[in-house]
Order: sequence, then C-alpha cells, then structure tokens
Amino acid sequence: MYEVVVVGAGPAGLSAALTLGRARRRALLVDGGPGRNARSDAVRNLLSRDGIAPAELRAEALGDLEEYPSVDVVTGVVTGAEIEQEGFRVFLDGGARLGRRLLLATGVEDVLPGIPGLAERWGSGVLHCAYCHGWERTGLRLAVLDVDGWGVHQAVHLARFGKDVLLVGDPPGEQRVMLARRGITVRRGPIERVEGLATLVFAGGDVVERDALFLHPRTRQRSDLAERLGCRLLEDGAVEVDDFGQTSVRGVLAAGDMARKPDMPFPGAQVVLAAAQGVTAAIVIDQELLYAQNS
Repeated sequence: MYEVVVVGAGPAGLSAALTLGRARRRALLVDGGPGRNARSDAVRNLLSRDGIAPAELRAEALGDLEEYPSVDVVTGVVTGAEIEQEGFRVFLDGGARLGRRLLLATGVEDVLPGIPGLAERWGSGVLHCAYCHGWERTGLRLAVLDVDGWGVHQAVHLARFGKDVLLVGDPPGEQRVMLARRGITVRRGPIERVEGLATLVFAGGDVVERDALFLHPRTRQRSDLAERLGCRLLEDGAVEVDDFGQTSVRGVLAAGDMARKPDMPFPGAQVVLAAAQGVTAAIVIDQELLYAQNS
C-alpha cells in the first residue's frame, strides 16, 4: 500500500510528489499527460525559471523525482476510486493501487467560445492572463472579449500594457464611462471569426487588426473523480478546499487550479500558485501520517 496516491502530474502534483519524496513517503504519482498550459509559449512569474517552456519545466520536474526512490511514477488515467477502511483504492488501466491518502491534482480544461479560428490560436494570439502574457504585449494593439462579465476588469488590467485596447462586449453605462476615461474603446460583437495572429472579423465584414486577443474562459474539471468521491463542489465547479487543501471528504486533498477556498473568487491559474498548493497539501499529508503512526 502506498502512503499517498497523487493523481495528476501538473505543477501541483509534481511539487507534491517532490515534497513527499524528500519526506521519504511511499508515494505514487499518476501522470495523465501534459496539462492546461501545454500550448503556452512560456511559464511566467516562476522565480529563476521565468520564460521556461512548459514542456521543458515538466520534463525537468519529472527528472527531479528520479532522485527519490520512494516515489513511483506511472503513466495512465485514473478511471475511479473507492473509499476503504484504511484509505483508498484507485483504479487505473493497469489495475488498482491502494493509498492511505489521496491527493487530486487533475486540473481543469478551458471551455472556449465557439468562434471559428479562436481555439487554434489559444496560447499564441489568443491569451487568458495579463500577469502571464501582458508584459510581452507592451505597446501592442490588444482586444478583450468579454465572457461572463470578466472582460471589463481584464480590459482595465491590460490598459497599462497595450497602447490601444478594445473591449468586445456590452457593459452597462457607468462602466462605459470608466472605460472611456482609461482610453479603452468598446464595441459590441459578435465576432464572426479570428484570422492571422489575432485579427477580428465582425459580423457584417468589418475587420479589426489586433496583436493579441485576451479572454477569461469558463473552465471545467478534467476529471470527475472528486465529484464521484463525494467532494463538495463550488458554484463554478471548483473543488472546495480549506487552507490546507483538505476537501470535504476526509483523507482526500486537492491542489492546483481544480480547487479553491470559498472566499477566493476563482482558482489561481499560475504555475507558481499551483506548485505552492501542492507543497502545502503534501506537508499536511506528511504531518497527518506522522502522528497517525505515533498514535
């Protein structure tokens, strides 16, 4: 039996596995493949690694785990899990594994608007985060597509970077006044398609050339494992956790952009935040097991 089974090898799962390995915990990391940021050109805001390619960071992180023999890494998808008296039975394609604790780091996937040409440019000309991609677009012509009301905030955020920011949406009057004061242009859609890098073609044929298009997409869980285990979900579908990464199901923790505390407006969608949550959850698990052994 493993002491911990970590499901998902994104920044949260990899960081958790590293911490568990250094604590000499017998852990299994289930690697389901590249995650949400695979199409991005670089990882940003990561101390000493700013600008590293996601694939390179992932490969190096997996390589780091080779130093710790107590951590096993298997490639596959967890198809289910059951709560047992001593822990959890986790089902993979190659059979079941047992673990005393279960850490979910399965991540989310973006649900993009069905505008032709948009999905193909996701991660290059179409972007989601000013903190991750704003600096590189300084002085460029930017557009923001309002999805579920996040566009106004995003446009204000990006106004410090772009020399010409266009919000595509229909905000209320008081917000239009505020946007105008900041030099942000507002135009109603719909966008018919996206061409080039981020050129917007509107219904009726009008073409607006932009150097990047930002939007805050909806997300959905990549795995329904948390829901099937009975973990409480928040209104946006995120798994509810406390300050220590514990879900509503004892012994099941969650980390990364799949989970958030109720007082956070949305999950953190940066590598450094996911990694920190993975480390926190791993330390909590280690301490729980330490005292469980001595009780």
